[in-house]
Amino acid sequence: MTGTAPRDVERVYSTADVVAKLRRLADALESETSFRIQIAGERFRVPARAQFSIEHERGDGEEEVEFQLK
Repeated sequence: MTGTAPRDVERVYSTADVVAKLRRLADALESETSFRIQIAGERFRVPARAQFSIEHERGDGEEEVEFQLK
């Protein structure tokens, strides 16, 4: 993104909030439309043709799953 400051934010949401965001995301992916989301006070648009990946990490007795849109 040209003209925007770098940002690396992780935010913890309630289960109900995550469910609502994932439902909206799933609807957007299925209908091949863009998706608008607000994270930690900043709203932005994910384009319909964004790349979607799922990452799994394991280490120090913990496992992590990340859903990523680029």
